[in-house]
Amino acid sequence: MLTRKQHELLMFIHERIKETGVSPSFDEMKDALDLASKSGIHRLITALEERGFLRRLAHRARALEVVKLPQQATSSAPSQGRQTFKPQVIGGERPAALPPVANDVRDLPVLGRIAAGTPIEAIQHERDRLMVPESMLGAGEHYVLEVQGDSMIHAGILDGDYVVIRKSDTAQSGEIVVALVMGEEATLKRLRRKGASIALEAANPAYETRIFGPDQVEVQGKLVGLIRRYH
Repeated sequence: MLTRKQHELLMFIHERIKETGVSPSFDEMKDALDLASKSGIHRLITALEERGFLRRLAHRARALEVVKLPQQATSSAPSQGRQTFKPQVIGGERPAALPPVANDVRDLPVLGRIAAGTPIEAIQHERDRLMVPESMLGAGEHYVLEVQGDSMIHAGILDGDYVVIRKSDTAQSGEIVVALVMGEEATLKRLRRKGASIALEAANPAYETRIFGPDQVEVQGKLVGLIRRYH
């Protein structure tokens, strides 16, 4: 059983693919359903995937395939004069079972920039989305940040890279984390525990290790992956 918004989105995607041959963009879906942000669309698409109504196409950003339609949309009795819809994407020639796709991707929010140098302002709200390979993620909730600065270059993290972060409020000593310092500034550093103190350690000798009390640093997540774009 689909919610009203899930049903509306599924039918909008189906009609757009039927009319144009391609799935609508996240912005078009957001506007069509009168939602405030694309994150709401992402949640609806994920729910439709889990229920077997949609499938994301590998290697193609925002490419969707309608696998099936709700029973009420394919019944023989038209609703309010509208022509009934019939699924077009599943044919008799499709194999009964498909092998798992090794390079599936997940659509993650890009929440802003993170300092790998002089700390900048705390993490912002979602500003974009990025397709990330499932093999990089594993369980848990994830997000992406753009790196600004060069303090982690000896850890292979360069200015302009995108780091994939798994949400967590705890970390082991030696892990690279997103740390919120004094509730005001976010930075990407290696966390070291020194007695009751917490050290945020750069991977560049040009930057000093900063020492804080345990109540001055909040772990926001742990580094699990890195994406680099070449222009």
